[in-house]
Amino acid sequence: MLSRPMMTVHEVADLLKVKESTVRSWIKENDLRAIKLGRDWRVAVKDLEAFVNAHANRDGGMPA
Repeated sequence: MLSRPMMTVHEVADLLKVKESTVRSWIKENDLRAIKLGRDWRVAVKDLEAFVNAHANRDGGMPA
C-alpha cells in the first residue's frame, strides 16, 4: 500500500529548514496534506513533493 514511509513533522521541518510550528500551521490550514496517527501527524513523501511543487516559483517562496 505505502511505497515510501511517512515523514514526521520534525523530519519535514528539518528537510525544509523551517520550524515544526510552521509545518503544523501548513497542516492546520490544509496547505499540506497529512494524516494523524495517534497524537502525531505524518506526511506522505508524495504529498510533501506536491506541496513543494505547488509553491515553487510563487512570489518568492513558501507560505509562512
